[in-house]
Amino acid sequence: MGITLTSLFAALTAAGAFITIPLYPVAIVLQNFFTLLTGLVLGPLLGGAAMGLFLVAGALGAPVFPGTIGGIVRLFGPGGGFILSYPLEAIAAGLIAGSPRGGDRTPSWRLILAAIVGTVALYPLGLIRLRAVLQPEALGTLAAKFLAGDDNLKFIPLSLRAVFRNMDPSWLGTLTAGVFPFIIGDTIKAVAAVLIAPRLRRVVGDRLDRSDRR
Repeated sequence: MGITLTSLFAALTAAGAFITIPLYPVAIVLQNFFTLLTGLVLGPLLGGAAMGLFLVAGALGAPVFPGTIGGIVRLFGPGGGFILSYPLEAIAAGLIAGSPRGGDRTPSWRLILAAIVGTVALYPLGLIRLRAVLQPEALGTLAAKFLAGDDNLKFIPLSLRAVFRNMDPSWLGTLTAGVFPFIIGDTIKAVAAVLIAPRLRRVVGDRLDRSDRR
């Protein structure tokens, strides 16, 4: 049953490649929703294994990465660090949510915390890789536009942008490209995952318990 669940959630994450908004340098995808849901539902071991299987399939050429693209070269692009962080996201969320059990009654606060930590775990490696790939001039331009309010991030007021005025332009440009545009979307995905996870955890927990008794 564990192998079946691992394969199923890897396949769900792969299916998320078909729902992509191709922004540059990092696309908006549904895959990180399935990654987070995998960790919340399967726990750290099976969740991490599912995302590991997903990465291996993509690296071997299966068209499972954002935009239905495959191949290991995709992992060295601007968004490669985020893709490589999928197992980290699932494991981090799974460690807090715990592995599912029959009749699972994991408290809501624990799932919320798991979703927050899992979502945050997606970013460090992704931002480091993004900063390494983009040219310093491009990052400086992004930083300048952010501070001037000359971008599409209208939900961030100028008064809040001023807080970042003394930040290294390369890092501010990286945040502008890899974090700020995704705040609202990632929040919605996290809320949806927390709402869906309890029922799935009970179903998965019951099936795993029955499988262990055989």
